[in-house]
Amino acid sequence: MLRRFAAVTAAVLVVAGAGGVAGGVVAWPAQADTIRSGQQWVLDMLKVSSAWSQSQGGGVTVAVIDSGVDGKVSDLAGQVTSGPDFTGVTTKQSDANWGVHGTWMASLIAGHGHDGGGSGVIGIAPAARLLSIRVIPDRNDRHYGAYEHEPESRIQQSLADGINYAVHAGVQVISMSIGYSAASTEVREALLNALSHGVVVVASAGNSGSSSSSVRDGQAPESFPADYPGVISVGAVGSSGAVAGFSSENLSVQVAAPGVNVPAQGRDGQYWYVSGTSPACALVAGVAALIKSRYPAMAPDLVAKAMTSTTTGQPARGYDSQVGFGIVDASAALGRAAHLAGLGVRGAVATAGIAADAHFGGGPAAISPEPVRPRGSGQLILFGLLALTCLVLACAAVTQLALLRRGRS
Repeated sequence: MLRRFAAVTAAVLVVAGAGGVAGGVVAWPAQADTIRSGQQWVLDMLKVSSAWSQSQGGGVTVAVIDSGVDGKVSDLAGQVTSGPDFTGVTTKQSDANWGVHGTWMASLIAGHGHDGGGSGVIGIAPAARLLSIRVIPDRNDRHYGAYEHEPESRIQQSLADGINYAVHAGVQVISMSIGYSAASTEVREALLNALSHGVVVVASAGNSGSSSSSVRDGQAPESFPADYPGVISVGAVGSSGAVAGFSSENLSVQVAAPGVNVPAQGRDGQYWYVSGTSPACALVAGVAALIKSRYPAMAPDLVAKAMTSTTTGQPARGYDSQVGFGIVDASAALGRAAHLAGLGVRGAVATAGIAADAHFGGGPAAISPEPVRPRGSGQLILFGLLALTCLVLACAAVTQLALLRRGRS
């Protein structure tokens, strides 16, 4: 049976006095006057301050495909466009349990703070716009039980519809801090459509922990859409740079970002420390927005290359299945993007480890001269006459042979 680890099934929501459960990401309240200082380690780890001198995400729209985003909260005011609700449930946006997880994620991507920007949450791409597309309800949503019993095909189609809507709306980046235990043809086709339109797609790797715990079950901790080709799958690390214990160990993981006690603004307007690969995904989507803002025509694979080739905290062997190629460095990624943009079409070859001006087989200089000199018109006439003579002689021989056979009979 399809397990859904989306906004709601991948996050645990701890509200003072409530103890509600929403699944894998842990959240707890934060004091508003300490939120920016509490966020500084996240910005420092991702080298965001120096990146802002190059780009703040202007001109880019990021689709937040999640449980919905409340654009009325202080740090997102004027930043959010509300898209459709594909969940199939009738929960109203005014409900306190609508868009809990999605609003957290949105604030990490493009929060602009308040009171002149000096207070509250500042997102990685504070000048970017957001498109809210709701594909899953939060765990505490009163209609979550009905959603959970919908057919698998209906659930997957909702995600595919959300991706296709985002592409049609012209977004440059899609952020999906959600996950499902099974793949879907419809979702894969929607992702292919997104990538073919130049949309960068980022997803959380999942909160299943290391593969050692999965060995007992005989299964690897898969999570879709992170596992689809072309999607930037993100793992989570703590403030020391060490991989978070809950972060899924999976070969789909390409990069890592902060995912432990990350400050975010909730749909209640309050501030929360959230943990999971969900916030890590949102932060990396913000970095993708910075790159697409500066280089709008850059293909998704080159955006991914810009991030994976400039990481900090790289594993000893260059890659591992927990943090991928390392922790994203926004400033260095923008610098590498500038290099790739300068290479243009040839950059796709050059970034594969082959010099852009290299030639296979020695190139044009290794092509030997023509072994026979080109023939002139006189030679062609002579060869034509010789060919005609041979044809006449052949016909004569055939005729003589036929006469001989007839004489014998």
